[in-house]
Amino acid sequence: MAAMETLISLKDVHLTLSSLAGPVHILRGVSLDIPKGKAIGIVGPSGSGKSTLMAIMAGLEKASSGQVLVDGKDYGKLSEDELALHRRNRIGIILQAFHLIPTMTALENVAVPLELSGDKYAFEKADEELKAVGLGHRFEHYPAQLSGGEQQRVALARAMAPNPKLLFADEPTGNLDGKTGHDIIKLMFELQKKKGATLVLITHDPSLAKKCHQVLHMLDGNLVPGRKGL
Repeated sequence: MAAMETLISLKDVHLTLSSLAGPVHILRGVSLDIPKGKAIGIVGPSGSGKSTLMAIMAGLEKASSGQVLVDGKDYGKLSEDELALHRRNRIGIILQAFHLIPTMTALENVAVPLELSGDKYAFEKADEELKAVGLGHRFEHYPAQLSGGEQQRVALARAMAPNPKLLFADEPTGNLDGKTGHDIIKLMFELQKKKGATLVLITHDPSLAKKCHQVLHMLDGNLVPGRKGL
C-alpha cells in the first residue's frame, strides 16, 4: 500500500501570548501530521486551543516557535502577503458566525474570493456552487433574507468555490438547530469528498467528529491520544 501524502505537518508548535498577568501558553508543543484528502476532527473543551490550532494551520495566527508546513509551504518563511495569497489559493474556511457581506447577494458573496483571484468566470462558478448547496433559487437574496441554514450554505459555497485543497470548519453548526446542522454537515462532507479536499473540523460535538477519518483530542493546549472515527 502506498504511503499517504502529508498535507499538514506541525512540529513542536507553541503559541504564547503576553498579558498583564504574564505569558499565556495557548499551544504547548503540538505535533501532528494530516494526510491529503482525509477528514480530521478536533475535539476538546472550551479553551483547550482547538480554534487557535486551526488558526495556526490556516496561517491566520503565527506560531511563537516550532514548524508549520502546509501543502509544501513553511509558514515561518512566508511574508504576510505570501500567507494571504496561500490562503486565497488553497484554503477555505467556514466559521460558526457566517461572516457574509450583508450588502451583497448570495451570488455576489460566493463570487468574492473568485473575483479577488482574477477569475473571469467568477459569477458562473458562483452560480454552480450555489446550485450545489441547493440554493439555486436564492441567488439574488441578501443575507438578512436568508435563514441561518441558508446563510451557512452560502458560506460553504463560498469556501468551496475556489476548489481549495484545505477546508477548515470551526463549529460550523454552532448557530443552527439540530436538523439544519445535520444537513449542513452532510453537505460539507459530500463536497469535501467530491472535490478531494482535506477537511479539518473543529467541534465540541463528538458525534460530528466521529464522521471524520480520525479524531484528535485537545486538552490544555496539546493533543492527547485520539481514536479512529466512524
